[in-house]
Amino acid sequence: MSPNLHPMINVAVKAARAAGSIINRAALDIESVRVSQKKANDFVTEVDQAAEQAIIETLLMAYPGHGIWAEESGKEHGAQDSEFVWIIDPLDGTTNFIHGLPVYCVSIALTVRGKVEQAVVYDPTRNDLFTATKGRGAFLNDRRIRVSKRTELKSSLISTGFPFRPGDNFNQYLSMMGDVMQRTAGLRRPGAAALDLAYVAAGFTDGFFEFGLQPWDVAAGSLLITEAGGLVGNFTGEADFLEQQECLAGNPRVYGQLVSILGKYSKFASAGEKATLRQSTANLTQSATADDQAGASPL
Repeated sequence: MSPNLHPMINVAVKAARAAGSIINRAALDIESVRVSQKKANDFVTEVDQAAEQAIIETLLMAYPGHGIWAEESGKEHGAQDSEFVWIIDPLDGTTNFIHGLPVYCVSIALTVRGKVEQAVVYDPTRNDLFTATKGRGAFLNDRRIRVSKRTELKSSLISTGFPFRPGDNFNQYLSMMGDVMQRTAGLRRPGAAALDLAYVAAGFTDGFFEFGLQPWDVAAGSLLITEAGGLVGNFTGEADFLEQQECLAGNPRVYGQLVSILGKYSKFASAGEKATLRQSTANLTQSATADDQAGASPL
């Protein structure tokens, strides 16, 4: 079954590819791209802005009555009162792009009355196109994708994003990473959250967590994951996470285990929940240690 059944997806794909060609052209001469800082370590380039403009023009040409919520221009374009709102990140992974590290993407989602119903994540360097329509599954380059089948955290590959802004709670993040690192097969930090979520949907990684993400970072990726059979929410496992700046995703078994480890760090967890979750993390550690000792062969 091809995903290209819904006309809105076709328009979003056209918009993403238009942005991708702008990004790819600029990547050929990255030294000449003008860069400015929005905040410390939060960069924007003329490429972000040109890509965003191309996306918005393509979407509004097809759907002039729809609303727009974009990373660089906010809500200044499109209809202000529509129940159809396109959430756009024209270049997720700008810092990678500036350095010539080819890990970045375009993210476009359509929300209808606040719920994500269409999603496109496009990686222009690999020409990888991830798409999803609510209720119709998730696809990579027209091939159906599913989250991974791994059930044990110790064999799972987890991706994350590191804090990079002054004022971020670095010590808390180091503690979280320590909790996750010692229980998994590996922790990765590719640098583009929308692509991280698409990779969970495709089963390339088994889970993902990050603080401080905005709706345009996670809207499209969240639908890819749920349509691929995965779960996405905040650190306590609540599904209504889009504007909470906490994102946790994974296949169902890994997601549950990550909630039991990371839930205590959530700003939405009560003191009682945090205590319970701390105990469950301790239990996980004890059982993992026991498993390791049982499996250890004598020297």
